[in-house]
Amino acid sequence: MEQQQQQQQQQSRQGDLSWRLSSHPVTLLCFLSFRISSLLVYLFGGLFVKDNFVLIFILTILLLAADFYYLKNIAGRRLVGLRWWNEVDTATGSSTWVFESSPARDGAGAGNRTDSRFFWLALYVQPVLWAGLGVLYLLSPKWLSIVVIALILTITNTVAFSRCDKFSQATNLASRVGYSGGLARNIAGGLFSRLFTRS
Repeated sequence: MEQQQQQQQQQSRQGDLSWRLSSHPVTLLCFLSFRISSLLVYLFGGLFVKDNFVLIFILTILLLAADFYYLKNIAGRRLVGLRWWNEVDTATGSSTWVFESSPARDGAGAGNRTDSRFFWLALYVQPVLWAGLGVLYLLSPKWLSIVVIALILTITNTVAFSRCDKFSQATNLASRVGYSGGLARNIAGGLFSRLFTRS
């Protein structure tokens, strides 16, 4: 009885914003560190490096690039079971976005709700913060250049993972409908075969 209560408490806590409830705490902490570090360097880098725009620019861009790579290739796959990439056909030059979802996203093993909440919250909040900084630095073109690059990188990941999630949901729905259609076909076939074998 006590063990069931502990399991219920653990399940009710799932989805809380506490990194201790994560299935992949190291991945989650690295993901959040990359997301926050570029903003911190951009905002407070001038306090540590007086009037050295180039150094702040380089550090912020490197952190944004690391965040883009880590989110796209590691955090997305481990935290929510989604991946995306872009393939270019060398013959035609056409570009195709490819979306992939983990089979564990289906059914009961849909993943950790805490990981998912952290992932989607951080994914959507960061472009909003960068856009807010863009409005603040609208009259300073050199500082605005960093914001534009940050918006391009963060919005690309946001759009890609949003499409990937929608693609995953559509694929899951189609497979469920296909499965249930096959089940209905088997039941109907069984009924018809019984009707014809009894007569």
